[in-house]
Amino acid sequence: MDSLNAPNASSNVVQDIAAIKPASLAGLTPGSILHSVFREERFFLVLSVFIGVFSGLAVVCFRFAIDWSRIYLLGSGAELSTVRLLLAPSLAGLAIAILTIHVFPTARGSGVNQTKAALYIFDGYIPFKTAIGKFIAASVAIGAGHSLGPEDPSLQIGATLASAIGRRMKLSRDRMRLLAPIGAAAGLAAAFNAPISAVLFVIEEVIGRWTAGILGSVVLSAVSSVVVMRSFLGSESLFRIPPVELRRPSELIAYAILGIIGGFASIAFSSGISALRPRCRNMPQWTQYFQPAVAGLLIGVIAMLGAPQVMGAGYEYMDEAMHGQFTWQFLAILAALKIIATLLSFVSGTPGGMFAPTLFIGAMLGAAVGGAEHALLPHFQYTAGTYALVGMGVLFAGFLRAPMTSVFMVLEVSGNYTIIVPVIVANTFAYVISRALQPTPIFDMLSRQDGLDLPSMEELREEDVLHVEDALQPPPGPVLEADDPLDRAILAFEGSMASCLMVRLPGAAWACLTRERAQMLAQEGMGSHALGTLLGEEQVPYVHPDQPLDTVLRYVNRWPVVPVVNRANVRKLEGVISERDVLDRYRDLGA
Repeated sequence: MDSLNAPNASSNVVQDIAAIKPASLAGLTPGSILHSVFREERFFLVLSVFIGVFSGLAVVCFRFAIDWSRIYLLGSGAELSTVRLLLAPSLAGLAIAILTIHVFPTARGSGVNQTKAALYIFDGYIPFKTAIGKFIAASVAIGAGHSLGPEDPSLQIGATLASAIGRRMKLSRDRMRLLAPIGAAAGLAAAFNAPISAVLFVIEEVIGRWTAGILGSVVLSAVSSVVVMRSFLGSESLFRIPPVELRRPSELIAYAILGIIGGFASIAFSSGISALRPRCRNMPQWTQYFQPAVAGLLIGVIAMLGAPQVMGAGYEYMDEAMHGQFTWQFLAILAALKIIATLLSFVSGTPGGMFAPTLFIGAMLGAAVGGAEHALLPHFQYTAGTYALVGMGVLFAGFLRAPMTSVFMVLEVSGNYTIIVPVIVANTFAYVISRALQPTPIFDMLSRQDGLDLPSMEELREEDVLHVEDALQPPPGPVLEADDPLDRAILAFEGSMASCLMVRLPGAAWACLTRERAQMLAQEGMGSHALGTLLGEEQVPYVHPDQPLDTVLRYVNRWPVVPVVNRANVRKLEGVISERDVLDRYRDLGA
């Protein structure tokens, strides 16, 4: 009975067997087929490591390309010339527009939605040309000072490499679909130097589910890519993390305020993209050539007027904010200007990611809120680094709507467990406010603007799940025992309108005796025979009240009703459920 009552136990194996070509099964025994499947599983895990290695190398080259672009376009000096500040981002924007319109049209955007589309629409297929275009265009854009980050493009580059490897290996369609998120995790982990956060983000926002096989492959690819990246660029974190601590529980009120402010900042950021991106895309075709250039020019003006920190990813300025190098007033100004600069870059179609700008805005906003609270309450102990780190998580949770990833991202970057309570408190406020005022998450909004109907992971997390207990019906008649004779069942049918009675068999087994079956056995002279003897080979799988309602659909096409039993005592019948009960409940839900 264990196999009957664990419907998901071998589902992956069954799917893998089905994925094998029929010609390859000729002359194979079931044991050899299973051996072939598990051998394929091991091969897939090894392939995930190679995907991680190649993705790590690609991200290292991408990082070098960004640095070289910055030196060549903006100069290597500490002081940036006014001419370069104005010309570099605008001319780079013009070149990028020509490339994305005529050569690499699939390189636009951040890359997250494109990777998700590869998984759900294109069977894991991403043209290799996409990685080339994303590499060139994003490195030039970020190096020239456009307010975008390298993490999202790295994610797409990793996914594209994985897709190319899968096509080269001629993998099955199911395997090809999984390669894109595996490569995405590798690219993101190498770009962010944070394998745990990369794994969580891909599972939380791209795949939406996980099994042991998926988790193993994603983890191996992420870890191997980080190992490769660290061998070239070192194991240091993106930031020099100062000492962080939570001195008094009363500080949580201050972090809650930060979460509230961060939630509204996230709304302003996402609302700006929601409003401006369609307008820019609906402008005349000839303006598409100049939109990135105009965005770059405006960003250069912002930098020339005294805020060059908003250009590029801005990691070094996040580090300075953590160490108290700016006044809280200037930090607040930088947060606002970074939102404007990122809006200009992203809605113009310039390739690049939103991870780094989100972290920048969060760091500046967090440190600014902490500094303002200290100015208003001088006795309040203020640590800029702690507030900046918490602010990063706040914007990540409020804007990107990845609540679990946001917590582990801050924990992984800081390496300090004491910060987790402030992060959870602040992130919760930001996430709740953002979700209440902006029902559609940013990545879902972008995909719908692109005409793609991709599954919303947040909607899947939040939707009500029907359980067996929601459609449970009381037993149609008395519950019979295995040693009861068939004659008792006949009497029970005569005293009720039931078409089926449940029979409790020895151990943890159940059977379903229909009226027609009972009458047929009675006509054969089996009236004195025990029900256990007659039905011992006709066991019915049971379900539990808390299981998802669609679990029942696996059984109701073979049995008229399915017993619902108590988890603490499988011999205790809670009720029964039929196909009609399931369909009626779903019909009521849609009414």
